[in-house]
Amino acid sequence: MFTGIVQGVAEILAIEEKEAFRTHVIRMPTAQWGEGLQIGASVAHNGCCLTVTRIEGEAVSFDLMRETLRLTNLGLLGVGDRVNVERAARFGDEIGGHAMSGHIMATARVSEVQDSPNNRQVWFELAPELMRYVLTKGYIGIDGISLTIGEVRDQGFCVNLIPETLARTNLGWVTPGWQANIEIDPQTQAIVDTVERVLAARQ
Repeated sequence: MFTGIVQGVAEILAIEEKEAFRTHVIRMPTAQWGEGLQIGASVAHNGCCLTVTRIEGEAVSFDLMRETLRLTNLGLLGVGDRVNVERAARFGDEIGGHAMSGHIMATARVSEVQDSPNNRQVWFELAPELMRYVLTKGYIGIDGISLTIGEVRDQGFCVNLIPETLARTNLGWVTPGWQANIEIDPQTQAIVDTVERVLAARQ
């Protein structure tokens, strides 16, 4: 489980390509993220839960299979790009964001970025079948960041970002066209699906 409180961004040092398969090697300084890190541990990359497969000093490897490459933005990244990183939550940790599984449902395209002093508003376009789970003031996971939905319109929604989020995550530099990983809040999904089933049964 993850909390959506991104701990920082990590640089991709190397990518090993195979058929429908990738290995990403990222820099995880021990003092910042690597303390106690072991092979088999879970680390979220842009919100996608990945497993540590190799540790060589600060260079940590993760395997990406076909489904991960299909559903997420990780297959679009190259050497030198950076990913939002969060270590898995431990029992007793403070949940500063909202509970997240690290299972990406889809990507959403950045359609507009509005900057003003000390603020940034980013608009996203999302597939219609997922927009029914996007509610004003509800939770959503965007590239692993727990965020509150600011406004919903047509097939899009926006989030409003404070300087701390901009400094700590990739949303400080995304531009229109960027494909962001999306994890819908599971509680919102369960409520919406339940209400839809009840209403359909009454018809």
